Amino acid sequence: MRRRENVRDRNASAWLLPNDGSRTDHRLRADMRRFDGDDEVDLVVVGAGAGGGVLTQRLARAGWRVVCLDAGPFWDPDTDWVSDERGAHVLYWTEPRQIGGGDPVPLGSNNSGRGVGGSMVHYAGYTPRLHPSDFTTRSVDGVGADWPIGYQDLRPYYEAIEAELPVAGQSWPWGDPHRYPHSPHPVGGNGEIFLRGAAALGIEARVGPVAIANGRFGNRPHCIYRGFCLQGCKVNAKASPLITHIPDALAHGAEIRPDSHVSRILVDDRAGRVTGVTYLRDGREHVQRARAVAVAGYSIETPRLLLLSTSRRWPAGLGNDHDQVGRYLMVQGAPQTAGRFDDEIRMYKTPPPEVSSEHYYETDPTRPYRRGWSIQNVSPLPITWAEHVIAQGHWGAPLREYMRDYVHWATLGALCEYLPRADNRVTLADETDRHGLPVAHFSYTRCDNDQLLHKAATRSMEAILTAAGATEVMTIDRYAHLVGGARMATHAADGVVDAEHRVFGLPNLYVVDGSVLPTQGAANPALTIMALAARAADRLAAHSRRGLTEHELSHA
Repeated sequence: MRRRENVRDRNASAWLLPNDGSRTDHRLRADMRRFDGDDEVDLVVVGAGAGGGVLTQRLARAGWRVVCLDAGPFWDPDTDWVSDERGAHVLYWTEPRQIGGGDPVPLGSNNSGRGVGGSMVHYAGYTPRLHPSDFTTRSVDGVGADWPIGYQDLRPYYEAIEAELPVAGQSWPWGDPHRYPHSPHPVGGNGEIFLRGAAALGIEARVGPVAIANGRFGNRPHCIYRGFCLQGCKVNAKASPLITHIPDALAHGAEIRPDSHVSRILVDDRAGRVTGVTYLRDGREHVQRARAVAVAGYSIETPRLLLLSTSRRWPAGLGNDHDQVGRYLMVQGAPQTAGRFDDEIRMYKTPPPEVSSEHYYETDPTRPYRRGWSIQNVSPLPITWAEHVIAQGHWGAPLREYMRDYVHWATLGALCEYLPRADNRVTLADETDRHGLPVAHFSYTRCDNDQLLHKAATRSMEAILTAAGATEVMTIDRYAHLVGGARMATHAADGVVDAEHRVFGLPNLYVVDGSVLPTQGAANPALTIMALAARAADRLAAHSRRGLTEHELSHA
């Protein structure tokens, strides 16, 4: 990868990546700067996904000495990934976890990731923004929580990340109307069905947005529309931190340390500061000293690590003086509806979220529920399609018939904005993992508003497919993305971090991932997590340039 001069986007506050960087090649890894555990680096980042990858890249560019630790491997798409549904399971976090509550949430393929790049290596590439209303749901709709920051605080970072990935799609009319850097991709049979049904019902729909360049982008090839976005993009057409921000971080002096499971954040009780982390690698415990620590392990592992990191001064875990760590963990309802058509649809062709709509995103005051949902094409491959059919109770000969009929089906998926509730939370279980550490227990129960929203979203998708000419429809209940668990708040009694991503009471400990979101909207969270990380990096770099001490930072 060649080094380019830093280029500043006049319309955004973040650095643009060099156009020729496309993957973490062997030269970059071989030449990667390496720090000793006794070196007091400027920052240790825990997790190399959407939040940790961007934060590492931004601060490495700002001249910080950064070590980013990830519990999983440093993937090489050419050798590690296969175009196979079952073979993609290595990309998921499969360490033991417990689930419970009234509506237990299965954890795995669609809400967790393992390895450098995080869950973005197996996301669908769909990158919508949150709406301005998402930041004030308590004030406007009387539900959820207001953020301590507003949409305008994130807008320049949305624009910057969209340019860096880059994002392709039609102009976006919902929320804050905007355009995308690349034109939309061609639409396949699945998208044509959505557009036809939506038009018949007067519902506006758009192609994209996806973090897949429409054409070649630097060394990255054109998307070949093979339909394996959720299994890791072996051709590297789909953007993820692994092939966008991580290579740039390495080129600017960061160290990425894979296969390193962080077990504890070290703290000096007397000084009231964190001093580094312990991590497990190759069967041994190691220490990395640091002036500051940023946790980016996502909504299950971030609360778990904070709870595991106890001390005499913080006996209930770091940031947990008000029993807020692990609370308000949200999951999006993701019902999935398939429709059968006489023509062959071949829904696996083109990226899964080819067409989408936010027609139902905002609160409709005439309905008995608050907030809303979005709809997008989803394209289950054969194993996932079999799970869809089996969920309807089909088995044996009927299942085989549905499998033979696979190419005639089109599928839509909704993302429902389920509300944050204090009792939906992560705690530590009595069970331990292979390292002897307590595993996370995730308890989840839907409220009445969630149930009503879910039913309405299901009816809307069935109506679209029927209007498009489906002769049969079938819907299954699913969950999708996780957010929350270490939420951002104005006061320590209401959350875990402040608007600067600092953990309350610990001036040099930060959380920069999806766990900080106070609400989740009806949008996929990847773009928002990356935008938040870019903003956090700018704030940290600005404080550093001003030469503020940690004590001054805590009162800034």
